Amino acid sequence: MFCYQCEQTARTDTSVGCNTERGNCGKDAQTSDLQDLLIYAVKGIAQYNQLARENGKADNEASNFILKAMFTTLTNVNFNAARFTAMLQEASEIRDRVKAAAGDKAASATGPATWVIPSEVGELLAQAEMAAVRSGEAEVGEDIIGLRALILYGAKGVSAYAYHALMLDQQDDDVYAGIEKSLAFLAEEPADIGALVGQALELGNVNLRVMEMLDAGNTGKFGTPEPSAVRVAPTAGKAILVSGHDMADLAALLEQTKDTGINVYTHGEMLPAHSYPELKKYDHLAGNYGGAWQDQQTEFADFPGPILMTSNCIIEPGPSYRSRIFTAGPVGWPGVRHIENHDFSTLIQAAKATPGFAQDGDDKTITIGFGRDAVLGVAGTVVDAVKAGAIKHFFLVGGCDGADSGRNYYSDFVEQTPDDTIILTLGCAKYRFNDQDLGEIGGIPRLLDMGQCNDSYSAVQVAVALAGAFECEVNDLPLSLVVSWFEQKAAAVLLTLLALNIKGIRLGPTLPAFITPAVLDVLVENFDIKANTTPEADLKSILQKAS
Repeated sequence: MFCYQCEQTARTDTSVGCNTERGNCGKDAQTSDLQDLLIYAVKGIAQYNQLARENGKADNEASNFILKAMFTTLTNVNFNAARFTAMLQEASEIRDRVKAAAGDKAASATGPATWVIPSEVGELLAQAEMAAVRSGEAEVGEDIIGLRALILYGAKGVSAYAYHALMLDQQDDDVYAGIEKSLAFLAEEPADIGALVGQALELGNVNLRVMEMLDAGNTGKFGTPEPSAVRVAPTAGKAILVSGHDMADLAALLEQTKDTGINVYTHGEMLPAHSYPELKKYDHLAGNYGGAWQDQQTEFADFPGPILMTSNCIIEPGPSYRSRIFTAGPVGWPGVRHIENHDFSTLIQAAKATPGFAQDGDDKTITIGFGRDAVLGVAGTVVDAVKAGAIKHFFLVGGCDGADSGRNYYSDFVEQTPDDTIILTLGCAKYRFNDQDLGEIGGIPRLLDMGQCNDSYSAVQVAVALAGAFECEVNDLPLSLVVSWFEQKAAAVLLTLLALNIKGIRLGPTLPAFITPAVLDVLVENFDIKANTTPEADLKSILQKAS
């Protein structure tokens, strides 16, 4: 195996990437190779479906398979080799169907489109090298491979977001076409730097549309997020914990547990559920338990009920809770029970059979729900405060969290921000500092939690609206982006920001391993991307520039 798609990849003085029998995420070599082969097969489906679109015969079921297949290969989503073997056989059948729809044009497709997919695992694994992310590096060099990886990992993130949108009944043929164009482009093994950068930015624009769809899906089904106090201590009684990102799974579970006496708690990126009117109307949505994904092995072990993992990020379940964790959607772990079609009856039975919380915890809350409507609802006050000098600067500090000690940078950064600044946050990185009381400026909380990483569209729209109010470009606003990245959804959001020509982004805690020095030079020259240094130095640099 070789994998360097996430921030926790192995790094030494001479090499980067996980290339042993087990990656740092817990993925074994067989699963890693099967994931690479699934992506290779999906490229073939994309090639044929792109041609079928030209015939007016696009297969949206195939497009939906691409979304889910790509999602399963994200970091910390699916570790079940048997699931990948099954998906490869499904991919073979789908590809043949789409090939027929492409008609005479199918003959022009090469590479992944023509791969004969074996049915036997050993035969599959024997061909894994051709599908590896660094395949062809000896011919084209590491810079080209790095740019291809940037597009691939961005496409994984876009596909994951599009899958979330699909679960909320949001689809768009242009999105399907955009994702498939990127995959078909990669299938041709491109080696022109300009074309690679152009395709990456095009994919970023596709993701902007996906973010808009996801926003429409969440608000259309669950209402507009509103500022809400969320209990972060347990309530006595039976309990289920829901982690991941999928609000549709949570909504179905809340309905099925109504009047059962079982309390439902959110974990990690599910925290924003408490700000949606159609979710928080359920009295048994009792609060949020725990923090970001990397602490789950301790937090899940201590939770006195079953756990539902709806999307990333799952890590190896410990023996004390392995029998009471369930997966859904794209998620999988060998030996862990998987739930299909929102039938949570076995999960509910497990909750009835476990003790639950014996007593109430301390009455402690945090405030969330500052989506774009809440923020723009006080835009006039914000603009006046900026003009009066009461607000000097805005920081967007958010993204994916992780276990690396360098991520203390983000809590230290927020703690050191001046009292006349506002911090916007989203994603699970907020758990580094969302329990801090930073006070207010003219009645506006200094810390505004805008939601999941899935809610990045809100942050973009707030920036655009503020630029309009000040009659300037977004890059001219007193706004700095300090982004914590971990996996491929973050890569998709980064491409969107670059496609919008947002400059001066600070990225960390380390830069992606697939970004070579030469590629970094391109990003610095065109977008002024910066690597984190220290909170003190970066704050000083930002505020000096702003003044």
